[in-house]
Amino acid sequence: MSENLNSENKTEVIVVGGGPAGISCAVTLARAGHQVVLIERGKFAGAKNMFGGAIYAQPTREIFTDFEKTAPLERKNVTHKYAILGEKDGTVIEYTNKNEDPVSYTVVRGKFDRWMAEEAKKEGVILVEETVVKELIVENEAVVGVRTELEDFYANIVVVADGVNSLLAKQIGLRGDIETKDVAVSVKEVYKLSKEKINDRFHLNDEEGCIYELFGGSMLNKLGLGFIYTNKDSVSIGLGITLNEFENDDTKPYEYLDKLKKHPLIEPLIKDGELLEYSAHLIPEGGFNKIPTLCGAGVMVAGDAAMLVNNLHWEGTNLAMMSGKLAGETAVVALSKNDFSENSLNRYAEELEKTFVIKDLKTYRDLMDIAHSRKNSFFGYYLKKINSFFEMFTSVNSVPKRTLYWNFIKSLFKDRGIKELFKDLWAVIQLLWGILIK
Repeated sequence: MSENLNSENKTEVIVVGGGPAGISCAVTLARAGHQVVLIERGKFAGAKNMFGGAIYAQPTREIFTDFEKTAPLERKNVTHKYAILGEKDGTVIEYTNKNEDPVSYTVVRGKFDRWMAEEAKKEGVILVEETVVKELIVENEAVVGVRTELEDFYANIVVVADGVNSLLAKQIGLRGDIETKDVAVSVKEVYKLSKEKINDRFHLNDEEGCIYELFGGSMLNKLGLGFIYTNKDSVSIGLGITLNEFENDDTKPYEYLDKLKKHPLIEPLIKDGELLEYSAHLIPEGGFNKIPTLCGAGVMVAGDAAMLVNNLHWEGTNLAMMSGKLAGETAVVALSKNDFSENSLNRYAEELEKTFVIKDLKTYRDLMDIAHSRKNSFFGYYLKKINSFFEMFTSVNSVPKRTLYWNFIKSLFKDRGIKELFKDLWAVIQLLWGILIK
């Protein structure tokens, strides 16, 4: 690394973390003609992440205009399914759009991040892999560099994009300890299946992809969601459950996944698949209310380290890329002025406020608090009742339909009681008020 720097191990910008946020930041700086060093602790960019997953076309084009021509894409997603799972039954809602301009693609992050890293190197980014940043170097209350396992390196600006735990941001007081309710434990498995089986089971043509969002099943009464993504010749399946759910639960996250895979609606989708990969990771869940201080003297925080994840929509990479791009643009302006103060770098937070990133997170600012408070209702009881309604609706017996409908309505009052029903309704009103008006 030092051979790429001056005699004082000094560069203009150091970016810590070779994920979408870090690479987007580094590329933005390099294209503007600045020297930037990107430090990644894994063997390669993408080695230390856990990802479902899908990347979104429009935000990605803002960084890599022609990525669809050369990037290692798996399938373009044309079908989105929402599966509400009971113990043994389920209700599936499907939306299909086969427009030529896809909203998203499935990718394997190990491949995709390496591709992004190679593109960054072409732009002049100095990529340093298998290097752990132990701490930030602070002088006169300003970040001036990083301390690695090998040497100290200095820069005018350090961009922290080191993931959800972000010990670096915590070190300098930009964020505190993470509460267990603000992160989810996510586990994922990848199963090898032939293209033909994937196409048949998910009703796809070649190159078309399908996304499943899974509610309930093994996660009934737990604050968690599951997912399935189709790749070219493999299927990714996983789930995420907030960490606080395990405080009084001996069941392991992978056991919830094992049970989910055995659900009658899910098992046929991965039947006879060869297990290729297992991974687990923490994912930010706190949303807008848990965004840390984003900048200080000589430093900015981006991506998962900044808690920029829209959990309802399973959006993270696009938010990360946008935050990295804006951090890079802010660094360009700061370098032109030779001003690396907190006030100067605060441009990053101001610009981020103007984008969909913060606006969307603000829209759902009350979501997690409400979800935690009414967890058993919305992630347990009502999921079961949706399935029981369709069981009733599709049944044919001697009971008149009107009687069935009234019996169903009466069961709501009997099971929940008027008081709890009003609490549930009030929670929905509060959520809608926050989304549409607040």
